[in-house]
Amino acid sequence: MRKFKLQLQVSVDGYMAGPDGRMDWMTTPWTDDVDAYADKISESVDCIVLGRRLAEGFIPAWQAGPEGETQESIDWMNTTPKVVISNSLTESPWDNAVVAGGDLAETVAELKARPGGDLITYGGAALARELIAKGLLDELHLFVNPVALGTGTPVFPAGDSYHRLRLVGSQSFDCGITALHLEPERS
Repeated sequence: MRKFKLQLQVSVDGYMAGPDGRMDWMTTPWTDDVDAYADKISESVDCIVLGRRLAEGFIPAWQAGPEGETQESIDWMNTTPKVVISNSLTESPWDNAVVAGGDLAETVAELKARPGGDLITYGGAALARELIAKGLLDELHLFVNPVALGTGTPVFPAGDSYHRLRLVGSQSFDCGITALHLEPERS
């Protein structure tokens, strides 16, 4: 069965966005060693899963060919099929993307049961927290930036349950970012 991976940049205090959803704290330029690590995560991936709000910026940005990205990365992001999780859209306004709504657990189970490579999500925030809360992820890859925000959008959902994780590996990079590879502990 396909694995479902989450890849996010986070602050050292566990936020994926600052106050009011600000992302201006992600100023650490990725070095070649971080790029190589991220490429390794996506080698087995053949489907990107995104929340609607993230898709609205993510897909057009990659279609425009963001400055500083390699053509290989741009091509991979644009040619890899995408599933946009949304209960407000009925059809996709983007090329190479379909919309899936309804029960998230059922949608993820159906995607994982299909033949093919692994799935990856880069968020958005609401989708990432819901995937974590419902135990739908197989791997979490958190790129911890050397900045503390104090407040913002947390990676992990608030609630009365713990999210027990097993550290599979960690790696620090020349730019100061540290990657944590975690897997949920299943009971």
